[in-house]
Amino acid sequence: MQVFAAELADLNQCHLINGNFTTDYVWQMQTHTSGPRTDIRFDRVRLPRPMQVTYPRSTDELLDHWQQEGCFLVTRSAQDEVAAFIDAQPRQWQEVLWVHNLIVDRRFRRQGHASALLKAAILWARHEHLHKIMLEMQTKNYPAIALAQKHGFQFCGFNERYYTNGDITLYFYLTI
Repeated sequence: MQVFAAELADLNQCHLINGNFTTDYVWQMQTHTSGPRTDIRFDRVRLPRPMQVTYPRSTDELLDHWQQEGCFLVTRSAQDEVAAFIDAQPRQWQEVLWVHNLIVDRRFRRQGHASALLKAAILWARHEHLHKIMLEMQTKNYPAIALAQKHGFQFCGFNERYYTNGDITLYFYLTI
């Protein structure tokens, strides 16, 4: 599978890719406060039936991110259409590449596109002298959680107020 730097013409196709997904599991947050101590944990919970989940980010930011000349890469199908993309921006002061979007068109999922894009982003980050990659995802996005863990990313935090739709975001990082 080949990965390419996104060109301006690719952005329209990226914008049209539907990032919605189906999941059988979620990471359910449990909190317990006792005096000055608060315990927080996440349990992987199997759902009684598959859940359709709406992708929480708007693709309206793609042009701005592409113009910032960060790590914006695509894979293409045999018909030369964009099959998947990764949109990540370097944060030099943190020495981190922050992945905003990693979306695979539904027709091309489970074919290695996301893995190829992650591997290419790691090479891009090394070339830019970055030492970490940060992923963000919903607690409902178990396919992305599994992908992150498969590639050695470690859970490092969460934010209950990040997404405008009220979903909790999880953060995973990889030291490279």
